[in-house]
Amino acid sequence: MTRAGAGMAADIDEQPAGYERLLSSEHADAIARVAAVIAERRPRHVVFTARGTSDHAALYGAYLTEIRLGLPAGLASPSVVTLYDAQPDLSDALVVGVSQSGGSPDLTEVLKAARASGALTVAVTNAPDSPLTHVAEFSVDIAAGHERAVAATKTYTAELLALLMLVEGVRAGDGVLPAEERAALAALPELAAQTLADPTPAQLAPRYRFAAQLVTTGRGYAYPTAREAALKLMETSYLPALAFSGADLLHGPLAMTDPDVPVLAVVGSGPGGRSMGEVLPRLGERRADVVVVGSADVEGATRIAVPEVDERYAPLLDILPLQRLALALALARGEDPDAPRGLKKVTATR
Repeated sequence: MTRAGAGMAADIDEQPAGYERLLSSEHADAIARVAAVIAERRPRHVVFTARGTSDHAALYGAYLTEIRLGLPAGLASPSVVTLYDAQPDLSDALVVGVSQSGGSPDLTEVLKAARASGALTVAVTNAPDSPLTHVAEFSVDIAAGHERAVAATKTYTAELLALLMLVEGVRAGDGVLPAEERAALAALPELAAQTLADPTPAQLAPRYRFAAQLVTTGRGYAYPTAREAALKLMETSYLPALAFSGADLLHGPLAMTDPDVPVLAVVGSGPGGRSMGEVLPRLGERRADVVVVGSADVEGATRIAVPEVDERYAPLLDILPLQRLALALALARGEDPDAPRGLKKVTATR
């Protein structure tokens, strides 16, 4: 009999190898070819469409697009097409569908409508033969391999890396990442392995075994990580977890934090992380139980250490200990994170 959580644990452990595989010439060259086409067509704005965990990867892609390419970017509302039968004019847009399975009917319908209106469409999936891939003009295979657990882990980080490579390839103009970028990315597999070797997340799990709710927060590139961490905790431990950007947390929700409401704060070394310097003291005033995921100590908070990297790369490392925490907490609460109740690997929504 397979022990509870064995599948999720194996998926988490495979992420360094997944980074290495996606960075190999076979997959890097394929992504570069798509990036070169995008750069040549010069879209005026970018729309991402996704659901669930992939929606958080898409949000990361939107941050990258606006910061690195200077193009307006946003997330589509699939119901506009599927429920209201609207046909937005996306003729000057790049529309990117992000989905591990590529099997959600609503995402397929969005890409189909976008392509019909003249948009350049790209599917980013772990299923090269999926409906989403077939309806898109171009596709990117995230090459994560079979994911054992229902809760997505390695497919999420593979989506992040694929989107990073795609956006940076577009920025380069010819799809080919600059040598400096390739060298920095080449360090990620080893840094990911180091991060996963840290026992701190498992040691923290008993601290939250009886928590009734939890808050996650971060700004900029860290905000998608905060949202994905909250989802993982809800999926695997059934723990109500609310995700806020650091800025939004100060606009009211701060009032709900107290010693009985743990806060997981993702605090990097770039502008987003520095801006959390306004948030953390306010949490201290509320005597909140704060755990910081970051490369530097924060006064009054427990820290889960991650290597210091460029802020663009941090989401590929910051989420790893939070996945570990979700796994350990689910097991501590007597749950099986491999098969959360009521969840399926492919969710068909319209």
